[in-house]
Amino acid sequence: MEPKTQLDTRTFSLMKRLIKESVRPYITQLTLALLFMGISSAAAALSMWLLKPVVNDIFVSKNGDMLWPLGLAIVFVFVAKGLAQFGQTVAMSWLGLRIITDLQVRLYDHLMGLDLAYFHANPSGTLVSRFTNDVLLMRATATKVLTSAGKDSTLLVGMIIVMVSTNWQLALLALVVFPVTIGPVLKIGKRIRKVTVNTQVQIGQLVTLLSQTLSGIRHVKAYRMEKYERTRVRDLTEIVRKLVFKAERTKALNSPIMEGVAGFAIALIIVYGGYQVIEGVKTPGDFFAFIGAAFMVYEPAKRLAHLNSEMQGGLAGAERLYRLLEVDSTINDAPNAKRISVQGGDIRFENVDFSYEEEKTALRKLNLHVPAGKTVALVGPSGAGKSTVLNLVPRFYDVNAGTVSIDGQDVREVSIASLRKACALVSQEIVLFDDTIRANILYGRMDASEEDVIKAAKNAAAHEFIMELPDGYDTMVGEGGLKLSGGQRQRISIARAMLKNAPILLLDEATSALDTESERKVQAALQELMKDRTTLVIAHRLSTVVDADLIYVIDRGRVVEQGNHQQLVDMDGIYARLYAMQFSEEATEA
Repeated sequence: MEPKTQLDTRTFSLMKRLIKESVRPYITQLTLALLFMGISSAAAALSMWLLKPVVNDIFVSKNGDMLWPLGLAIVFVFVAKGLAQFGQTVAMSWLGLRIITDLQVRLYDHLMGLDLAYFHANPSGTLVSRFTNDVLLMRATATKVLTSAGKDSTLLVGMIIVMVSTNWQLALLALVVFPVTIGPVLKIGKRIRKVTVNTQVQIGQLVTLLSQTLSGIRHVKAYRMEKYERTRVRDLTEIVRKLVFKAERTKALNSPIMEGVAGFAIALIIVYGGYQVIEGVKTPGDFFAFIGAAFMVYEPAKRLAHLNSEMQGGLAGAERLYRLLEVDSTINDAPNAKRISVQGGDIRFENVDFSYEEEKTALRKLNLHVPAGKTVALVGPSGAGKSTVLNLVPRFYDVNAGTVSIDGQDVREVSIASLRKACALVSQEIVLFDDTIRANILYGRMDASEEDVIKAAKNAAAHEFIMELPDGYDTMVGEGGLKLSGGQRQRISIARAMLKNAPILLLDEATSALDTESERKVQAALQELMKDRTTLVIAHRLSTVVDADLIYVIDRGRVVEQGNHQQLVDMDGIYARLYAMQFSEEATEA
C-alpha cells in the first residue's frame, strides 16, 4: 500500500499536468464557462435571498405593493439562471469533447512514432483500450472537475453568503459539522483510484481477447474452440463486473456519510432557528431564507464530495495514458541526420550483432553484401535470422554492434523517413486495409495519379481481375482483404510496392502461402517489380530463387554458405541438402 503523502503528491501532479496540457490551451472557453457558472450561482443565491422579503413583506406584513416587484424579480432571476446554465453546459460540452479529441490524436501520433518492438510487446487490444476507456475517463474527470470546481464552488459560496448575511450564528453552527466528512471522502477516493486502475487493465485484456477471437473466428470454429473462448470471455467479463461493482459500491459510501451529516446539520438549523423565531430574535423571512440556502448548500456540497470519487477514477485513466505518452522510441533520427542518397542501392552488413532479448542472440558477427541492382536471396532453416536481416535494412530495429550501410551510408546516420522511402516491402503477411482497392494501392504513394495506379496494377498482373470485380478499383476489400483470394491480395500488395517505386526491394517469403497457379502469377509480377532494383529476398521455396544473382545460407545468425544456385549445389552443404529435400517433396506431390 502506498503512503498517503505519495498518493496525494501523485494526485496533485496528475491534476496539474491534465490542466496544463489539456485545459490551458482553451483558457478562453474555460473563462466563458466559468463566467456562466458565476451568473448561474449568483442567480441561485439571489433566488434564496428573495425568500426573505417574500415571507416578511407578503405573507407576514401582507404588503400588496410588493407582489408585482417581487414576482418580476423572481422571473428575471430564474430566466437569467436558465440562460446561464445553458451557456455553461454548451461551453463545458465543447471543452470536454475538445479535450478528448486532442488526447486521442496526441496518443495516436505518439504511437505512430514508437518502434516495432513496443507493438510486439503490447497487445493491440490494450492500446485500443487506452483510446477508448482511459481517454473517456479523463474527459469525465476534466469536465466534472471543472464543472464542480466552478459551478458548485461558486454556488456554495453564494449560498454561504446568504446564510451568513441572514444569520451568522446559525451559519457557523450548521457549517461546522461538514469538515468531519473530509477524511472519509478522501479515503474513499483513493480506494476508487486503485480499483479503477485494475479495472482498466482487465478491460484492456478483454478487448485484446475479443479482437483476437473475432479476427481468428475461422480457426476458432475449425478447431471447435467456441466453448473454450466463451469461457475465457465469460471469466474476464465477470472479473470486470466485480471490479466495476466494487468501485460503484465504494462510491456509494459517500451518500450515507453526506446524508447523515446533512441530517444532523438541518436538525440543528430547525431547532436553533425555530427557537430564534419563537423568541422574536429573527423574523420568519430570515429563517426561510436561511433554511432555503442551507438546503441549496447541501446539493453542491454532496456533488463536491462525489467529485473526489469521480476524479480519482479519471486520474487512474490519466496515469495509464501519460505512462504511455512517456514511452520513448528506441529508433530515432541521429542529430543532424541527412536524407539518404541512394545511387545504386549497395547494401552491406559488417560484423553485425543483434538480439531481440538479452539472452537470445539472433545475429552473430554477420557479414553480408547485397550488390547494387542485384537480386540476393537469404535461405536457411526457420529461426536462423533471415527476417532479422531484412528488418535491419529499413531500421525497424537497430543493431547491437557492427553497421548496416546503403551506398556507404550507415542507416543510423540518415533520416528514418528518407530511408524507409527508399525501401519497398512485400511480405508473406499481406496487409490490406478495409478500404477500396485503389486506396490500398495508393498506400504506397498517396499523390499518384489514376494512370500510375492502373500501370502499377497491370505490372503486378492485378488489373485484369480488378476490372472483373463489380466496382473495379472502387471495390471494398474487407478487413485484411477478406473479399479477395490469397493470390489477389498478394498482387495488390505488389502493385502497392510498384507504385512506391523505391530503389530497394525487400521480399519476405512473398509467395510462400500461395497455391501453384497463384504463385506463378505472383512470381511473374515480382520479376517485373525486381527489374533494375536492389532486391533482398527471403525464400522458403528454393525453386523461386534459383535465378538469384547471389544466395546466402544463414544458420544460427551467421552466413555459413554463399554463392549462386549451382555453386551452392556443388558445395554439397546445407543449401544442397535443403534443395534436394524440397525437390524430392515437390516431385512426390507432382
